[in-house]
Amino acid sequence: MAIVKPFQAIRPDRRYAKEIASLPYDVYNRDEARVVVEENPLSFLAIDRAETAFPKETDIYGPWVYEKAGQLLQEWLEKGYFVQDSGKGFYLYELTWRGRVQNGIVGVSSVDDYLNQVILKHENTREEKEQDRIRHIEGCQAQTGPIFLAYKNQNTLSELIGRIKEREADFDFTGEDGVRHRVFSVFEKNLINAIEEGFENVDKIYIADGHHRCASAVKVCLKRRGQENNYDKNAGFNYFLSVLFPQSELEILDYNRVIRDLNGLTEEEFLEKLQNNFDITEQESAYSPLNKGEFGMYLTDKWYALKFKHMELVESHPVDKLDVSILQNYCFEPILGIDDPRTDLRIDFSGGIRGLGELERRVHTDCKVAFSMKATSMDELFQVARAGLLMPPKSTWFEPKLRSGLFIHKI
Repeated sequence: MAIVKPFQAIRPDRRYAKEIASLPYDVYNRDEARVVVEENPLSFLAIDRAETAFPKETDIYGPWVYEKAGQLLQEWLEKGYFVQDSGKGFYLYELTWRGRVQNGIVGVSSVDDYLNQVILKHENTREEKEQDRIRHIEGCQAQTGPIFLAYKNQNTLSELIGRIKEREADFDFTGEDGVRHRVFSVFEKNLINAIEEGFENVDKIYIADGHHRCASAVKVCLKRRGQENNYDKNAGFNYFLSVLFPQSELEILDYNRVIRDLNGLTEEEFLEKLQNNFDITEQESAYSPLNKGEFGMYLTDKWYALKFKHMELVESHPVDKLDVSILQNYCFEPILGIDDPRTDLRIDFSGGIRGLGELERRVHTDCKVAFSMKATSMDELFQVARAGLLMPPKSTWFEPKLRSGLFIHKI
């Protein structure tokens, strides 16, 4: 049984919603974030990445950065860029991209559900990234980036979503990337109760994106609980900002790999070693795999199709049978010497939204070989999470990205 609650959101005034809404803070590097804020001072990135208010040489993890984030949030409230709703409610966040619509219910999820494994993860987190968001939450006294969650389809919730979308949207705008965003508020007591009851019939919820933000919110909660002998179980810090989507509406894009060198091998030696575990077929044009256990490979100026020869060895294991695992375990580690893709600087990753042309560009500039992947499926993500296992890094790429700044949860 999952616990999802309504909350008293801070949201943009309707006049500023499009300007404020921004892509997640971790989509940008330091220079890119600065350019976005310079071009649009009302971008929420000014709060999410408050180092943009300081000179370039400023330590982006300095305490003054997080103080500035909290200061800006308060200033934007006072200036009317943001408003706080008078009561608690749920929200429906609809995103439309390339003809596909996904509908997320915005609420706050229980930290205890995360601790008790009702909410399941599929990725490891890094301590330094957690600490950054912990300090940001504490500086703002709020959670500013929603966690992207998924659940198996539930008929009651689907029916409620349909009813909510019959009303006029609070926000309706299309971003520069062509993604349409609509938000509907839900303050009626009967609908709020129905949504809560709908989630009570969901046995597991899965983190799709936002593992670091989630882990940070949990650690802030546990710290607060440790400081208060008899803490209020209904206090905001016991919950984290979430957008929950039904599985059937979500699509994972491919997450491709590029490698900077061949580990001292010639191209001929590399291909010869690769043939031990893969059938290799030269292609006339860029190749994107259609089936599990198949890969595209771009080497020098040629595309190849690779097909793994030993699926029977891995098909019973939720992680080992993932295409990203097959490539790591039968190519990257034994042939190219890449033992840990999280830390080895010889490997890089390219989101599928960039296309196969980006793989060719990288091979012609700073890399030696590139691999196109078949996207991980939602079923595979669920299987790994339910088994209590973790996927290799950069296994999933979700589009469209949730915008930050549309919903803020004070703790």
